[in-house]
Amino acid sequence: MNDNNERTSTPNNARRDFLRKGAAVGGYALTATAPFWQHLSLAADETLVPFTDMPADFTAPPLAPGAIHYLDSRGISSFYTPNEDFYIIQHYNQPALSETDYRLRLTGLVDKPLTLDLAALKSRPKVEIDAGFECGGNSPRLFQGLIGNARWGGTPLKALLVEAGVQASGIEVVFYGADRGEETIRDIKVEQAFGRSLHISDALGDDVLLAWEMNGQPLPLYHGAPLRLVVPGWYGVANVKWLSQIHVQDRRFMGRFMGRDYVTLSKQDIGGEVRWEERSVTRIRLKSSIVRVTQRGGSHLVTGFVLNDGTPLKGVEVSIDGGPWQAATLDPNASRYSWKLFTYEWRGAKAGEHTLVSRVIDANGQVQATPEEMPEKPTRWENYAQFPRKVMIG
Repeated sequence: MNDNNERTSTPNNARRDFLRKGAAVGGYALTATAPFWQHLSLAADETLVPFTDMPADFTAPPLAPGAIHYLDSRGISSFYTPNEDFYIIQHYNQPALSETDYRLRLTGLVDKPLTLDLAALKSRPKVEIDAGFECGGNSPRLFQGLIGNARWGGTPLKALLVEAGVQASGIEVVFYGADRGEETIRDIKVEQAFGRSLHISDALGDDVLLAWEMNGQPLPLYHGAPLRLVVPGWYGVANVKWLSQIHVQDRRFMGRFMGRDYVTLSKQDIGGEVRWEERSVTRIRLKSSIVRVTQRGGSHLVTGFVLNDGTPLKGVEVSIDGGPWQAATLDPNASRYSWKLFTYEWRGAKAGEHTLVSRVIDANGQVQATPEEMPEKPTRWENYAQFPRKVMIG
């Protein structure tokens, strides 16, 4: 599997020149002219096998202002999620910012505070990176629909911080969006902007972008136009939309979405003591999920995705009805931070209901946890356990 980060300054070369030896998997063929991910589109004689754990009338909601949007994950049909299908979560409003009037301010513990308009940002070196992520609250409840994968175009944050000159005492970088809402804190009502932060060591990562493009198009309103933060390998909440201010400070940022919300409460072994630990939702936990089963002739194809923090993968496996784990095929052209789509040919499927589950293993030997192995966790964040699916074969 290719674990490069697909970071490039050439805007239109993404995934165009796939060269691959032809391979046949049952009734499904992978060829140099038909890349792995193109086979996610259903063929004329290919049908969905119904999940019995999913309501028959389950559909994704229409795209609408101010509303949550998620995928019907059975319909994933391309490597890049179309902009109008990429999931949307927002906690305050969706501000429509004028590109002409837009300004990004870099303030705080820096030698040279900066204010840049959009033209000045776009005049800086541009790179593109493939990055997929999910909402920190994505779960079986929505059949993993709070997910997406895109090619983001923008300029590296690191160069901007270096230019501003972060002072030695600056250890935390806070990112504020233009979206605002009212919060009640100890019976006091205050207006707050959406905010998240990164430790300076994370903010200086080579792949963190200030992005103004999504899949080769100007960033859409609902995805943070005209500028958003993209932090590959982190849950969606870290990728601040409608970015208006970057502030460097000498202490941990404790806004709602770092200190009170998107905080995982879980029981952990801390140095031999069982303790309840509170931890901000940050890097994506190792996860895979089956999202579709199709039938074509006498063959069945199981399709799913993998997301993680960018650690190289060893592989992904599928088990049928509690049987042995069998290797699935990962998209060999997936990049470090993109989602990794996989397929598994299911041979000899018999009529009746079956339980299917996937698990992913990374290069460090970490195995995706079973539900039983998950820490005791009353909060709904970080749902990375193996997700058994049930299907009915006619």
